[in-house]
Amino acid sequence: MKLWGGRFTKETNPLTDDFNSSIHFDNVLYSYDINGSIAHAEMLGKQGIISLRESEVIIDGLKGILKDIDEGTVTFDVSAEDIHMNVEKLLIQRIGETGKKLHTGRSRNDQVALDMRMYVKDKLILIDSMIHDLQEVLLEIAEKNVMTIMPGYTHLQKAQPVTFAHHLMAYFEMLKRDRGRIEDCYKRTNVMPLGSSALAGTTYNLDRDLVASLLDFGSVTLNSMDGVSDRDFCIEFLSAMSLIQMHLSRFSEEIILWCTDEFNFIKLDDAYSTGSSIMPQKKNPDIAELVRGKTGRVYGNLMALLTTMKGIPLAYNKDMQEDKEAVFDSVKTLTMCLPIFTDMVRTMTINKEVMYEGAKKAFTNATDAADWLVKKGMPFREAHAVIGKLVLYCIENNKNIEDLSLQEFKNLHEIFDDTIYESITIEACVNNRKLTGGPSPENMEKVFSINKNYLANLENN
Repeated sequence: MKLWGGRFTKETNPLTDDFNSSIHFDNVLYSYDINGSIAHAEMLGKQGIISLRESEVIIDGLKGILKDIDEGTVTFDVSAEDIHMNVEKLLIQRIGETGKKLHTGRSRNDQVALDMRMYVKDKLILIDSMIHDLQEVLLEIAEKNVMTIMPGYTHLQKAQPVTFAHHLMAYFEMLKRDRGRIEDCYKRTNVMPLGSSALAGTTYNLDRDLVASLLDFGSVTLNSMDGVSDRDFCIEFLSAMSLIQMHLSRFSEEIILWCTDEFNFIKLDDAYSTGSSIMPQKKNPDIAELVRGKTGRVYGNLMALLTTMKGIPLAYNKDMQEDKEAVFDSVKTLTMCLPIFTDMVRTMTINKEVMYEGAKKAFTNATDAADWLVKKGMPFREAHAVIGKLVLYCIENNKNIEDLSLQEFKNLHEIFDDTIYESITIEACVNNRKLTGGPSPENMEKVFSINKNYLANLENN
């Protein structure tokens, strides 16, 4: 008979057992479930709800189960439904009647909420550390490429010269925001629900603050119904994971473009590329493509859980079992993508000369030419029109702006003089953008200093 089967007159159908069971995926929670139970048992003993001796026996039994699961010697029982009932069943088998006292003052409803919060907290820390590793790689590469000039794009059309350092540090800033969201999610996850019981708390004199302290939670939930039915923290976690994956996907898309013959800005290391089954010459960016592709499943997990939760009345409903696979799958995806993506970026070769030549084409210095006119007193709209005509002249005559003679400039407007040439070199276009946020070496050095301090402060906290 099942541990909850007292009011039932017959066993459940095997199909019901299989359909209802979550042990085939929630077994990954075993360490959180057991450690939560150890804290609960310790509290029950200290509060005199069970004897101290009973508490010690239960804790020893739980530690033994944890050790055996770690060593792979435990087989889980589908008929016991989930990790919580499996652990409790094993405990009763090992220590007898005393094991039946473990569940005093709690429900699976608050137990699973506790386990999921502990799991999410750990994974937030893990993923944050992986993002930190990627940030360190980006910063290291950027410092070596302060004057690696490349074209910047809008609408995937060449726009203005930037540097590879400036481009990489844009992703660094995205990852900073990702880590900020992880920190915020951690704060809201770091609330202990155990003691909410099924939905209305319990009449036992539980010390919830003690359990929270033992399990390293910052506070306890203040409403028992919300405590068991809240999955906002899972949704927020999946939302944060979706944004991280989106940033990796954007970066992957650029890497895929950059290593084509058409761009040839970078070369990927052979260790992070694959070949074709039929075309011997091919070197495919499959890692970047897979990172880009896996983004869809992370988005899907977020939408699945949002959809599951949207119509659930208070308090706990079995639908909420669907939270686990969505969270587990996104964790698996992110923890696969981040390390290999980081290594792929770390080992890529940068074709600086190709980037530089690319920046010289497509009139990426046109805005600087217009700015030169504005500094001479011309209204910007008029300057825009003049340089537009200048570009058209260059296109018709197959020339670059910087290759025009002074007379050709003056044929378009008498305001031009020979100082125009100083402002429209590719180097000048980069170096003169000293405003905070710009690509000039002077500004980038400030950015590097700020972000080194940012990384150091996070490491120390």
